[in-house]
Parts: sequence; C-alpha cells; structure tokens
Amino acid sequence: MKNAYHYTESGLRNIWLANGFTARKTNYGEGISIRDVDGLHRAIAQALANKSHLTGAEVRFLRKEMGMSQRGLGELLGVTDQAVAKWEKIGRLPKTADRLLRLIYVEHENGNAPIQATIKRINEIDQQGRDRIIAEETKGKWKTRLAA
Repeated sequence: MKNAYHYTESGLRNIWLANGFTARKTNYGEGISIRDVDGLHRAIAQALANKSHLTGAEVRFLRKEMGMSQRGLGELLGVTDQAVAKWEKIGRLPKTADRLLRLIYVEHENGNAPIQATIKRINEIDQQGRDRIIAEETKGKWKTRLAA
C-alpha cells in the first residue's frame, strides 16, 4: 500500500491508514495529523469485535474505547484486574471472556442502554476509588474532604 501510514499510536501493530491523514514536515521530523480520530477508533474497534479472537493489545484497545480500567473491565467480566492485566500482557484470554468482551463492546456502541448504564456505573465506582482524600488540620483537629 503506497503512501499508507502505519498507525502504531493506537497501541496496535496491524493498523495501516490508506487515507484520512495528512503528513507535515516539522522541526522535529514528520508529523501526522489524523482526521476524526474518534471515528477511526470506532471503526478499528468494530473490526476487532468481528475477529475470531482478540490479542492482548486488542483487549486493551477495546477496554480503553469503553473508558474502562483493568479493574472496571474485570468487574464487568467477573474476574480480577490481575486477570485482565495478564490477558493484555500475554495476549491469551479464555474464549468465553473474549466473546463476551466483543459482544459488550458491540452492544455498547449500538446504544444498548442497560450495557451503557452498567459500564458508566462501573466507571464511576472505579473513579471514586481514585478520589483523593484531603486531610487538613485546623485548631488542633483534623478534617477530611474528597477532592476530584
């Protein structure tokens, strides 16, 4: 494919762009500008969802497209975050988890409200776990508050 761009920024090694990008020379070398990155990522994720099985990098890509942490995806699939991390690292996940992840992604993108609500809630709970607690001492007493 002449003049194609190897799109490794996605975290995937097998993505080549035939068009939809502009190459520009900068002071630091060639720079690439991609039109509609969100649309590109949706198209890539849809192609991944239609594959027979996912690699570890593809699991990571789909997880991130749904805005989920490893912990959140693990919660959704009924496994630990360590299991998800292992799948992403070694690229092998159980067939059931593979199929379920692809199904969840497709339903999420197709606007399945219960799936979207579940993912949103898991992401909110996961984010709450990362909220900082600020402790302040005033007049000899400590008080705490949550900071986003």
